[in-house]
Order: sequence, then structure tokens, then C-alpha cells
Amino acid sequence: RNNIRLRQQARLIPGYILLILWCLFIIVMLGWIVIASLSTTKEIFSDNLLRSGLHWDNYTHVIRNGHLVTAFLNSLLYSASSVFFSILICAPAAYGLARFKFKFSEAIKRLLVIGLGVPGVMIIMPLFSLVSALNASNSKITLIVIYVVTSIPFSTFYLLPAFTDISDSYEEAAAIDGCGPIRTFWTIVFPLAGNSITTLVIFQFIGKWNEYFMALIFANKSELRPVGVGLYQTVQSMMQSGDWAGMFASVVIVFMPTVIIYLFLSDKIVAGVTSGGVKG
Repeated sequence: RNNIRLRQQARLIPGYILLILWCLFIIVMLGWIVIASLSTTKEIFSDNLLRSGLHWDNYTHVIRNGHLVTAFLNSLLYSASSVFFSILICAPAAYGLARFKFKFSEAIKRLLVIGLGVPGVMIIMPLFSLVSALNASNSKITLIVIYVVTSIPFSTFYLLPAFTDISDSYEEAAAIDGCGPIRTFWTIVFPLAGNSITTLVIFQFIGKWNEYFMALIFANKSELRPVGVGLYQTVQSMMQSGDWAGMFASVVIVFMPTVIIYLFLSDKIVAGVTSGGVKG
């Protein structure tokens, strides 16, 4: 038995090596960017990082610039609003598809799968034509609505197993106590799917935070740009002015929320992804 276990572990060694190398590569790259953001432009090009000390003024210069701060707040609004409305729509939809069998329930599930397979690039032109016809371009509400609508297939399909795995006995007990279906869902069933919902919220928030293409088309004014587009504009201006240290500081400011989310909520992500995988 020991020999068999050793052989099984030996087969995993190449995978462990690749994983360790990948982690080291990411750590080194992120560490270099952070160190470069605290150095001067001259030190970056002379490969003498941090020789003159920590230059926190790179960050204060970026913040005083204002454009990236506005983009940061815009992304926070877009991401939080779209995730909130997405959960508000998709959680009841997934619950209904998981619990109730009606005429078109299977067809709706198939449509969700088809929606998952449609690349975002393919719907850009129809969306642009529709938004132009409605005269709703360059609006924060328009971009939030687009984010919500485009996230419906994935969000609904992701939550289906979570509600399917919840026992019907909770709803039966709530019905005996006189609790209506809507109240039962929001007060009992919805919290029971908390791990999956938390994971979905994290994935959707990060996805919308890093989204670039749709924001570039539908929110291209300076006061509407999220961090993806704002960072690109900031990087371009700082490269032209030669402020490479400020450019790296901008990059750190933008990706820091994502890193913080993964550091503090990684256990929630794992719990949500693996929920339903083991029963009993």
C-alpha cells in the first residue's frame, strides 16, 4: 500500500513543480511592479530599484492627477451595481428553474448554455446599434444594464446546482409555519446557498472590475471611464511624459482591490466552487 501511495504521489510531482514555478513567476512579476512603483524612473531604467529610498510621491502624484481616481470610483459603481442587480435577477430565476418543472424550463436551461457559448465580441455590434437607436450611449446606467444582461446566462447557470442541492424539507417546514414562497426563498433558501452566491459575487465583481472592451465602447467619456480604460489612458500619458514610476504606481492602484479580494476571500471562493461536489 505504501508503494502504491508513493507511486500516486510521484505522478503528481510534475504538476506540483509547474504550479510552484507559476506561483514564483507571478510573485516575482508582481513584486517587481510594486518595487518599481516605489522607485524613480531613472532607477527603473538603470536597474537600481529603491536605491534612493521609497518614493511614495509616485502614488500621491497619480491620486492628485484625478483621472484614475474618477475611474476607480466609476468601476466601483459599475461593479457593485451590476453584481447587485445580477444576483437580484438570477438568484430567483435559478431557484425557479431548479425547483419547478414547467413547459419551457428545459428549453430555458438550454438557452442559458447557448448564451454561455456566445463570445462577447459577437454581440457588440447589435448592442451598439440598439444603444444608438435609443440614444443611450455614454451613460453610466447603460453600461450597468449591459453588464447585468450579459452576466445573466453565467450567473443563473452557476446558481442552478446550488439550489438543486438544497433539501425541499426547508420549504415544507416554512410552508407549515405559514411562510409564503417569496419570503421562504429570501429568508431561508437564499442564505443556505450563501457559499455559491458569495463566490459568484466575487467572480462577477472581479470580472466587471477588469472589463475593458464594452467600457471602451459604451463609456468612452473621461468622466465615465472605469479603471480598465482609465488605466490605459493614464499609462499612455505617463509613457509619453516619461513618468514610468507613476505608470507602475497606477497599475498597483488598479490591481490592488483584486489582490485584496483574493487574499481575504479565497476560502469563500474555494467553498463556493466545491459546494455540492461532496454529499452525505
